[in-house]
Amino acid sequence: MPTERAVDRVSRLEPRLATTYEGRDPTLLETVIPLVDYVEVVPDTIAKSIGGVRSLSADTLSQLRALPNRVSIIAHGVGLSIGSYDAYSSDYLHLLDQLQSDVDLAWHSEHLGYTTVDGVNLGTMLPLPRTDEALELVSQRVMEIQGRYGLPFLLENVAHVLPTPGQAYSPAAFLNALVEGTGCYLLLDIYNLECDVQNHDLDLDAFLDELNLNAVWELHLANGVEHRGLQLDVHSNPTRQSTLEIARDVVHHAPALRAVTFELLSQAVPVLGYHAIADELRRIREEVL
Repeated sequence: MPTERAVDRVSRLEPRLATTYEGRDPTLLETVIPLVDYVEVVPDTIAKSIGGVRSLSADTLSQLRALPNRVSIIAHGVGLSIGSYDAYSSDYLHLLDQLQSDVDLAWHSEHLGYTTVDGVNLGTMLPLPRTDEALELVSQRVMEIQGRYGLPFLLENVAHVLPTPGQAYSPAAFLNALVEGTGCYLLLDIYNLECDVQNHDLDLDAFLDELNLNAVWELHLANGVEHRGLQLDVHSNPTRQSTLEIARDVVHHAPALRAVTFELLSQAVPVLGYHAIADELRRIREEVL
């Protein structure tokens, strides 16, 4: 990894440790709370459907309200579909409205991609084409969201399942243009970058050298599975050493970084066990922060 990157001379913050919580597991929450400074919740996964209307779980909201004052709450969306050409999801915004009205949020974030086409859910998340048209569409929506919630808003790089030839912007240049045009921040998913390195030969050093690291507000660390040679974005395992090494490099060069977040799907919790998850959080704090 390069030892120097182009960052402005700004006051460097001390990033904190975070982890995700998808509700329904108070024992997991009790396990991680002594070890983290932030809890990142996904409104989509703590929602229930009653009579066709989705609303947040009252039990999970009660657990979040009971967190100690030293632990802050972050919202991280998967269902906004900010890049859908027709409209983004009003259902997701309803959930985020409810969450913000019930607990104090430090900031919120969403994936820079889309999950629906003509209102039909794709069952996966796809990245946007890096074109001027897509940039204009998403920039307008980012401005609307920032005005609606009055909180720092972050966009996350999405792992590419399919190749994307003939783009108008490089991956880093597209993110930089969004930041410059809207004032939003970036959630840099290190594992997603590693997926793109393996699956589509992303030049990681060139990407990080070009990216405006002053805009990186949060990091995501995770590990998934390999299927037929493709590295998949499934948060089901402890992080690889390579992921920690890349994250440590970014931490040293991202002066506005607030949090480093370990992501884990709820389905993986009983497989790994609470003690292994606690050990992983300690490992990240020791090796990255």
